[in-house]
Amino acid sequence: MTVSLNEVEATAKKAARGAGHTWGMAEEAAKATRWLCRHGVDGCAALARLLTTETGDIEQDALKRACVWRPVSAPLCPLNVGASMADLAHELIDEPWQVGHVTCPSLLIPFAADIASKTGKTVALSGAGFTALTDGETLNLVGQMPYQADQLVFHTTASPLRPNGVFSRSDPAKPDWAMLQELAHRTYAPATEASRLKGAGAGMTDND
Repeated sequence: MTVSLNEVEATAKKAARGAGHTWGMAEEAAKATRWLCRHGVDGCAALARLLTTETGDIEQDALKRACVWRPVSAPLCPLNVGASMADLAHELIDEPWQVGHVTCPSLLIPFAADIASKTGKTVALSGAGFTALTDGETLNLVGQMPYQADQLVFHTTASPLRPNGVFSRSDPAKPDWAMLQELAHRTYAPATEASRLKGAGAGMTDND
């Protein structure tokens, strides 16, 4: 089964909202999922796992220092971390950022791309067994992204990019797509008697 990137983005947005995120954060989740799928990374799997995993808050001191990001308790949510980092994009030029214990770290890559676009620098996101390089438009991913990472490093780099391919459709696994659809369904308003009658149209009208 393949789906268009438009369908990926629309379903991801509703799924994130259905899982309890604000509409604003749901939009960030949708854009990140689409970006990953476009660059050959299984964004649907990452988002489905994230939305069914308990995550924690960023340590407040970390928000002040910006260079070291740690969770208070449960693993960090990559959407919250990524959005916070994107707001501080130009500070990454001065020194690397470290992120401790984050779930579904692949969802940080689109935010790294956003930072790269804002700074005009190639940004690297690296952890045990993988390195992702992006200039904002392209992605060079080497290694396998884990489902959780104990330590990640963000930094700018002069390393040459060898971009992965880009895709116009995604091929999510059926369980992951079904989970996103199930969460998305929570955003649909339940049918009322009035809406059912309205939907029935002329078939419910007595014109005799």
